[in-house]
Amino acid sequence: MTIPAFGLGTFRLQDDVVIQSVKNALDLGYRAIDTAQIYENEAAVGQAIAESGVARDELFITTKIWIENLSSEALIPSLEESLIKLRTNYVDLTLIHWPSPGKAISVKESMMALMAAKEAGLTRQIGISNFPIALMKEAIEAVGVENIATNQIELHPFLQNRQVVDFAQQHALHITSYMTLAYGEALKDEVINAIAQKHKATPAQIVLAWAMKLGYAVIPSSTKRENLSSNMAAVNLHLDDKDMADIAALDRQQRLVSPEGLAPDWD
Repeated sequence: MTIPAFGLGTFRLQDDVVIQSVKNALDLGYRAIDTAQIYENEAAVGQAIAESGVARDELFITTKIWIENLSSEALIPSLEESLIKLRTNYVDLTLIHWPSPGKAISVKESMMALMAAKEAGLTRQIGISNFPIALMKEAIEAVGVENIATNQIELHPFLQNRQVVDFAQQHALHITSYMTLAYGEALKDEVINAIAQKHKATPAQIVLAWAMKLGYAVIPSSTKRENLSSNMAAVNLHLDDKDMADIAALDRQQRLVSPEGLAPDWD
């Protein structure tokens, strides 16, 4: 199984807002939905999916295990609870959301618990999120790179995370980009806007197309149906070498997500 290149993110969306977003997205043709235990919206996402009428086997659902549930004793019970909320017997992908702060739980313990969840049929694939190179090495050592479907990391034109990407690509480990639009800041950039005018596209479409051309999966979110539709059109947008080079030059290592007490030692 492969990771869909394009999907819907649900970070910071809850209750009726996330229900409407997911329903609109599914109606427009989205089939990959990304959620997490800490988002506190799995039940709402599950409701939206159930009410959409879209068959389960058409969907690719991702959730993420929160730091409190990373131990071998807690991980599977927490995932089973997520499945109940999502109204499904399995998810397609389960990630460690953040490495255990202070290495309270080892990467090996969490990855082995994820493997056990996969072997039990609770998740089709497993992976990691917010893992720098040192912790990617630990995850690979624990379960083998062939069992790690993706590393979901903050990645946008202003933080291109090249060291992590290079290491991942050298090991054939897929990258999923979150915060691809940089909280909307990328949409204001002059270079990106110039490329958008050239292609008669929106700045968001340009950024999403840039990330997908580099081989990353993207999971943008929106509460507006017109934006959900517009973002989806990025799948068919083709940037040329100059466009890609111009966006590559925007990297300034501007990290937007680094929660105190939670963030690992970044590369």
